[in-house]
Amino acid sequence: MDEKTCLDQRIDSGKPILLAEIAPPVTADADAVRAAAKRYAGKVHALGVSDNRDKVRMSAMAAASVVAGSGVEPILHVVTRDRNRVALMSECLGAQALGVRNVLCTTGAHQTLGLCRAARNVFDVDSIQLLRMYGELGGNGSGAGGNGSGRRGSLCLGAAASPFADPLDMQVIKLAKKVAAGARFVITDPVFDVDRFKTWWAALVRRDLHNRVAVIAGILPLTDGEGAKAYAERPPRPMIPAAVLQRVCSPSDEKAQRAAGVQIAVETIRNLSGLAGLRGFEIRSDGDDEAVLEVIAQSGLRCD
Repeated sequence: MDEKTCLDQRIDSGKPILLAEIAPPVTADADAVRAAAKRYAGKVHALGVSDNRDKVRMSAMAAASVVAGSGVEPILHVVTRDRNRVALMSECLGAQALGVRNVLCTTGAHQTLGLCRAARNVFDVDSIQLLRMYGELGGNGSGAGGNGSGRRGSLCLGAAASPFADPLDMQVIKLAKKVAAGARFVITDPVFDVDRFKTWWAALVRRDLHNRVAVIAGILPLTDGEGAKAYAERPPRPMIPAAVLQRVCSPSDEKAQRAAGVQIAVETIRNLSGLAGLRGFEIRSDGDDEAVLEVIAQSGLRCD
């Protein structure tokens, strides 16, 4: 239980990190999760499992457990939107019991931005407080005023970063707080505007944050024109340059649109690979695992 996860050890090594991310199915079909995990086996260092990001899906913890059982190390995403601190601590203990010990702590988008707009949110704690709570649970077994269980389970905690949100300086300050709260790695929102990302990166470097946490750039292949337009309009707007949307939307057939989206993702990776201190990439599957694998192959990223 106290041994570091493979992801945690990879962070310590200073070597490049390659991740992918899937969304659990909207059904209880565990075989679909197993099939996805097997596609990524040996191709990524860990596989993120999102937590009801855009709609009601299979429990992220259940899906992460299935991923782990398939021989791939998972990263469990946990949002504070839907649970109070009691449920959040219980979630963490359950994850540890199932051998899931990489956890990405996020606040989560407001429920009115998803499909269950009538749902009540919780937001009992924010992502920074969650990092502190889980750090205590992975250390002395205490958390949020608990007395400690005496049973430790080393956790590798991560956080999200928003290079495209304004004001930029406030986002950097928030990230510094997450690092101070125990984040070992951060995964950024998907990158489409490379120039803005580099401006954000320069702000991190000025504060030496890139040396204090493993920063991993998020990549999302836009594989069809209509989907790309819908994503660009989704609040909060992800800052997709008009030229990028044009490249995906201009081809008349779906196959060409998909190829353009994959190529843009590959170019983004190549443009960012020269940033000294950037630790790696996470390519997000938006229901198209094959597109993610194509991006990995074409960009020359390797899991060694």
